[in-house]
Amino acid sequence: MAAPGEPCEGPGVWNQTEPMPATAHLLSLCFLKTAGVWVPPLYLWVIGPIYLLYIHHHGKGYLRMSPLFKAKMVLGFALIILCTSSVSVALWRIQQGTPQASEFLIHPTVWLTTMSFAVFLIHAERKQGVRASGVLFGYWLFCFLQPATSAAQQALQGGFQSDPFYHLTAYLCLSLVVAQFVLFCCTDRPPFFPKDPQQSNPCPEAGASFPSKAMFWWVSGLVWRGYRTSLGPKDLWSLGRENSSAELVSQLEREWTKNRSVAQRTTKPTADKRRGSRGMEAPETEAFVRQEESKRGPLLRAIWRMFRSTFLLGTLSLIISDVFRFTVPKLLSLFLEFIGDPKAPSWQGYLLAVLMFLSALLQTLFEQQHMYRLKLLQMRLQTAITGLVYRKVLALSSGSRKASAVGDVVNLVSVDVQRLSESIIYLNGLWLPLFWIGICFVYLWQLLGPSALIAIVVFLSLLPVNFLLTKKRNRHQEEQMRQKDSRARLTSCILRNVRMVKSHAWEGAFLDRIMRIRGQELHALKTSSLLFSVSLVSFQVSTFLVALVVFAVHTLVAKDNAMDAEKAFVTLTVLNILNKAQAFLPFSIHSVVQARVSFDRLAAFLCLEEVDPGAMDSCFSKCSAGENCISVREGTFAWSRESPACLRRINLTVPQGCLLAVVGPVGAGKSSLLSALLGELSKEEGSVSIKGPVAYVPQEAWVQNTSLVENVCFGQELDPLWLDRVLEACALWPDVGSSPAGVHTQIGEQGMNLSGGQKQRLSLARAVYRKAAVYLLDDPLAALDAHVTQHVFNQVIGPHGLLQGTTRILVTHTLHVLPQADWIVVLEDGTIAEMGSYQQLLRGKGALVGLLDRASQPGERGGEAAPTGGTKDLRGSAGGRGPTSGQERPMMLVPEKDSTTSEAQKGVLLDDPEGAGRPTGQDSVQYGRVQAAVYLTYLRAVGIPLCLYALFLFLCQQVASFCRGYWLSLWADDPTVDGRQMQAAMRGWVFGLLGCLQAIGLFASMATVLLGGIRASSMLFRQLLWDVAQSPIGFFEQTPIGNLLNRFSKETDIVDVDIPDKLRSLLIYALGLLEVSLVVTVVTPLAVVALLPLLLLYAGFQSLYVASSCQLKRLESARHSFVCSHVAETFQGSAVVRAFRAQDLFVAQNDAYVDERQRASFPRLVADRWLAANLELLGNGLVFVAAVCAVQSKAHLSAGLVGFSVSAALQVTQTLQWAVRSWTDLESSIVSVERMKDYAWTPKEAPWRLPTCAARPPWPHRGQIEFRDFGLRYRPELPLAVRGVSFRIHAGEKDPILFPGSLRMNLDMLHEHTDEAIWAALETVQLRALVASLPGQLHYECASQGDELSVGQKQLLCLARALLRKTQILILDEATAAVDPGTELQMQAALGSWFAQCTVLLIAHRLRSVMDCARVLVMDKGQVAESGSPAQLLAQKGLFYRLAQESGLV
Repeated sequence: MAAPGEPCEGPGVWNQTEPMPATAHLLSLCFLKTAGVWVPPLYLWVIGPIYLLYIHHHGKGYLRMSPLFKAKMVLGFALIILCTSSVSVALWRIQQGTPQASEFLIHPTVWLTTMSFAVFLIHAERKQGVRASGVLFGYWLFCFLQPATSAAQQALQGGFQSDPFYHLTAYLCLSLVVAQFVLFCCTDRPPFFPKDPQQSNPCPEAGASFPSKAMFWWVSGLVWRGYRTSLGPKDLWSLGRENSSAELVSQLEREWTKNRSVAQRTTKPTADKRRGSRGMEAPETEAFVRQEESKRGPLLRAIWRMFRSTFLLGTLSLIISDVFRFTVPKLLSLFLEFIGDPKAPSWQGYLLAVLMFLSALLQTLFEQQHMYRLKLLQMRLQTAITGLVYRKVLALSSGSRKASAVGDVVNLVSVDVQRLSESIIYLNGLWLPLFWIGICFVYLWQLLGPSALIAIVVFLSLLPVNFLLTKKRNRHQEEQMRQKDSRARLTSCILRNVRMVKSHAWEGAFLDRIMRIRGQELHALKTSSLLFSVSLVSFQVSTFLVALVVFAVHTLVAKDNAMDAEKAFVTLTVLNILNKAQAFLPFSIHSVVQARVSFDRLAAFLCLEEVDPGAMDSCFSKCSAGENCISVREGTFAWSRESPACLRRINLTVPQGCLLAVVGPVGAGKSSLLSALLGELSKEEGSVSIKGPVAYVPQEAWVQNTSLVENVCFGQELDPLWLDRVLEACALWPDVGSSPAGVHTQIGEQGMNLSGGQKQRLSLARAVYRKAAVYLLDDPLAALDAHVTQHVFNQVIGPHGLLQGTTRILVTHTLHVLPQADWIVVLEDGTIAEMGSYQQLLRGKGALVGLLDRASQPGERGGEAAPTGGTKDLRGSAGGRGPTSGQERPMMLVPEKDSTTSEAQKGVLLDDPEGAGRPTGQDSVQYGRVQAAVYLTYLRAVGIPLCLYALFLFLCQQVASFCRGYWLSLWADDPTVDGRQMQAAMRGWVFGLLGCLQAIGLFASMATVLLGGIRASSMLFRQLLWDVAQSPIGFFEQTPIGNLLNRFSKETDIVDVDIPDKLRSLLIYALGLLEVSLVVTVVTPLAVVALLPLLLLYAGFQSLYVASSCQLKRLESARHSFVCSHVAETFQGSAVVRAFRAQDLFVAQNDAYVDERQRASFPRLVADRWLAANLELLGNGLVFVAAVCAVQSKAHLSAGLVGFSVSAALQVTQTLQWAVRSWTDLESSIVSVERMKDYAWTPKEAPWRLPTCAARPPWPHRGQIEFRDFGLRYRPELPLAVRGVSFRIHAGEKDPILFPGSLRMNLDMLHEHTDEAIWAALETVQLRALVASLPGQLHYECASQGDELSVGQKQLLCLARALLRKTQILILDEATAAVDPGTELQMQAALGSWFAQCTVLLIAHRLRSVMDCARVLVMDKGQVAESGSPAQLLAQKGLFYRLAQESGLV
């Protein structure tokens, strides 16, 4: 190893008494050589042992001896030999009597031991599979300083002949260190026996070199691919095991379970102790302890124990970054001192330029590593929490599910998890800015003395102002959110019930309501935007305000305090850091407070009651013949631990192969009995046992958003022959055969493309395919017509069906199938009233006979199928309701649909060849760059003059900013006379005036952009609302409601808030970059030579990043939708999943969905770091260019101009990346404008009001209806659903939807009636007492769909609305489908009295409902088959007669 040519000694080396510049001390060759000798050993001996322990516990396999490893070892041993020779020569010379300085012996010895340790680390890394070493990379980088200094010094001094050994060792050491450094820039081969399995498309990070990892160059291949072509799933890397759901969720679940069990054990003794010491306060104390400790505490500890190492390592990177952040102002001070010293050698200036560049570069590298690690932690935390929530969904008890709506659970996954994970970045912002403020104060005190106190006072005085502005803005934001939620609820209700709105011609009234709410929303947004502009201006100009006050006090008040370049521009640099601290602290507090709310919500959800695994004893082995498969003894059950019992003293045994029918009135507990058998209820007493696998058909059919065959197989292997038999028996083959995709037809979300009957038969087919031993069937025949009911019962459930020989419990209202049951249980009020065979119960004349007697009375529920929809008959006719209310019964007065109509109504996938085989409900996905026409559309909505005015204002404020900086440089260069500057007062006034002009221009420009954005949003929303409202019914039948709601919620919100904000940011950052380029060019024209390549590189990075980032963001958003949909789907069908014991299957599916989302999230977060690191590298390069050019032009440049140029360049490092990100975010957001214009070109209805009809009297006059050769089809490409229909309905021949708003609004939508008239109508339908008991009475606010009222009450309210309208024609579409018999009698009485003179069209599945009609129209195959009174049609014994037979009426 080379030793210094001259030892560091002499009286002038560290003489602090002489007034020498700081650069003379810090940049002396002696100091540099000393640092070069001792820094590398200290670095390696401090970091090395920790690193050695780390790789020992995180080994990745064994590396073979590659040529790269051998070269490293050879160079390492060569350096050891060189250091040994230096020590030996020094000892030899001492022995020979030649005096040697101690450093000639100590330094080589230290390096010898350190080099030996480095060689040992090289060998240890190979054994542990380390392919690229960051620790040794840093070591060799530090080692470069000492031999480089020694070699340079010896080359300048000469004297090779006098001491050739030390000259040769210096040059040889430098060469070996450089060669070793180059080798450590490469990466080694992969491990020979890797611990992790090989992946199809592994992440290139593992094989990247350390410089590539530090600058994130390893992602460049993906970014380049995204620039050239569209990225797809095949281009995304496979997730590593450490990032997979299976690994992360299992770890968090273990920690969560362990910490929760510990908390539960410690809570009870504490509560008992407090109960004993505080008496009556114990319940409140216990509840508080349970809430704080048992919910938040265990989850927080679990997360901390799992992720603390990553978080702490990221925090350490941030602290190191801040060390270099505060090094830059000091180096700038030294540089400006060098510029002001004409005697300083040029090499010091170049060295300071290099040091500023390296400090800024290291700050960038460590800050980006901090961001990368915490962003990775965010992703992992999001994965782990999402998986934990999903597993909780699968375990929720029935009571917990009722307490948590599906929307709440989706919000937990999409909002709360996201908010919690995003807060990770801001946790260090709670304490780190306080240290920033302290360090900045020390810097300012060194520069300005006591005047620095003024800076702290001004900053502290600005904090309350900003907090007040934030508080007021939050209040207006909350008001905007309330109005937005109100608008969203109303819009959703209108879209879901658009058929009713259009039938009543209420479009105009509802559009006015929406626009009124929208106006209030935009007013709150406008106020919030103005406050936001003031807040932004206060943050932007706070640096100027503090500088103005400090400079004024420093120069005008104190004596002998002249302004110079160092004080001016170093102060500005420090104040910029202080300003970031001021902005970061309140933002971090706000983010963490929001995250705490989300965290509490997540913790509360995870602590909800779960299904008791001991509520039911299950045995998977099938029971033998004659053995009891189901046994319930003294069972008492409740829906939750707090609710009263719903089933009491149940004793029931069901032998193998028995068909048990469960009947009873509504609310008797039939469904509760099946839930108890499944273990879904809380067992209070008794026991339940089931032997054999169970299959379950719920009362409300649950289907998955996947293909038909996957719905039926439900995770089991495909058996084509058995699948054919199941589909045939469940009457699904006609549906399957009509679709080109066959069994691979995709089922839409919540079965949106299936009718109610199709969903129920699909649910039944899933259970039948299971080949279980026990079948629990909860009213599976309710949605089927009479003839299909008979087919399904005979082919599937009955004694000769596919399920013969299995144990079946059938809950049913279809009483005519009871004679075929082996055993019947009658439930009343949660208890078994009687049970036995059908004949036994008839002879006993008990509860069953009473049920049959009530069913036979007119108007009561009889032996016909339940009237909640229909299904396909054996010929392929589909009955029942489709996705939209009333969509499938345009004209029918009988309970059955004709086959032609049914063929046209199988839903989007079953009747549309172009749509078959792909998922429904998918929205349009944008690819490639956004077209310029979209930007032009938005700018036109803003207004071209307003856009030009905003651009002019931005240019004006940027010119003011440039002039302010230039003026400060002139102030700093003013000559000093007797310690004072003569023009200080004038300089200060002009500086303040320019700053005020900039602040006014900044506020005006930002306010103009934000208000222009609100104007554009208002116009685009109004156009979207008009386009949708004027669309015909067919448009709503083909367009999923979710797509429309997405336009009115998410896309509107993006246009409201995101686009103006991103446009504002883009203009600020782009013009700021333009100002810095102008400053550097004006001050040092030579910098243009280097500035142009930097700008070209900047443009290249920008193009690459924008193209790839937008595509990755779209892929991530699409996959996030799958995650949310799967969570919602599982929440709704969790009872079915548990019944089929398919939890593991669904957990694997959810993990796969989350991993697919993270496969897109991970490249995007790495691409963000790639952009930030490389653009900040370009910014640091700009700083270096400005400094080097200043050194070269030192002779004719003033210190003020140099300070202006370099300080401006220092501020541009982050401006570069934020300009690109703003452009990227703007391009991603502007797509919403295109999506809001999607429906501008769809077909529209005729005008709602014709000018020629304005003066005509009200229509209709009498209510006569006539059809002449009438035909219709649902869409142009479909066959006629009704054809050749001709009939006349004479005048006088004989739905429940509530909208968000008051009851009065729902009853009198157009405000045409008095309160007295409304009360009279309510009294007629016997609802006056109910409404009078409600809070607010007529002004009672209904929920989204009036969910707080029963279906019967809502139908009576709709009837009251019809009474108020006094219409001549009344259409009742299944008006009695879901009401109890008593309510049905009330509605029939109202029809007879109030509508005696009206024409009433009644569409019903219950034939009993039409028996009192004057005339019945029977449709078959789209044509009129029969027409006449019910008595006449029964006498003809035709189609109507056969339907009556199947319904048990004749």
